[in-house]
Amino acid sequence: MSDFKAVLDGSEVGGHEGMTILEAAEKMGIHIPTLCHSADLTPDGNCRICVVEVEGSPRLVASCHTPMADGMVIHTRSPKVLAARKAIVELLLSGHTGPCVTDECAKDCELHNLAAELEVGPPRFQVRKRRFYPVEEVSPYVRRDMSRCILCRRCVRACAEIAKKNVFSMAYRGFQSKVVVDCDVPLDKEFCRDCGICIDYCPTSALTKPNKEVA
Repeated sequence: MSDFKAVLDGSEVGGHEGMTILEAAEKMGIHIPTLCHSADLTPDGNCRICVVEVEGSPRLVASCHTPMADGMVIHTRSPKVLAARKAIVELLLSGHTGPCVTDECAKDCELHNLAAELEVGPPRFQVRKRRFYPVEEVSPYVRRDMSRCILCRRCVRACAEIAKKNVFSMAYRGFQSKVVVDCDVPLDKEFCRDCGICIDYCPTSALTKPNKEVA
């Protein structure tokens, strides 16, 4: 017996207590785009790409960590939702340094592919100063180009939850926010040998293997 009954894009759905809106949508075969989310990691709703509209709620909610509740009426592709997703991708692209059009890593960039899926063109938002950091190639195991980081925190969670190493953390605030190692030093940890979890979970080319050339 279902713990709840709700309506998702016009169809009734039921499920167990604690099921998120994203999980319920997947159960029904409804695609909700995600970026910071991974089924292997604890959801945190950081990127907001997966927002949906819940009738009666004053704001859009992140489907990856919002639990279903009895009587919910949810819209995953309303005009309000689609406009919000496109605006979020535009904002991410505005602060994302990297020539995605000519970059050989673009085909593997989830942000680039998401922009194509949502039919997002060149960002309308102009930033006075882009985040730029020198490429770090100190480590023989991980090459870091933090100018391409979109602060999704997937590397932070993957390193902590899967690798159990807790190498990364967040530092600074606002526009200066950054994924750092220790007190913001280059990554040079011997226990990164034969791991690569952070590389596997990075949605852009901010983290790559040292022998992988990046344009």
